[in-house]
Amino acid sequence: MLATLGNRTPEQVHERIDSLEQVWLVHQVEQRYGVSLDLSDDQLERMSTVSGAVEVLRQAVPPTAREAAHD
Repeated sequence: MLATLGNRTPEQVHERIDSLEQVWLVHQVEQRYGVSLDLSDDQLERMSTVSGAVEVLRQAVPPTAREAAHD
């Protein structure tokens, strides 16, 4: 998802996520999975890296929403 911001390849996405990328990623996840995320300051802080974002979003997006998006 981050690669779509700026038409980059996945290899061009750095591990560190800046604030614009973070907002873009949250918006994309909300759109794709049909959810509204209300992330805490702690969660947003943990999303400063790709691996941290994956961890936070995996916990924040209900499994039912992830499954429905793949149907």
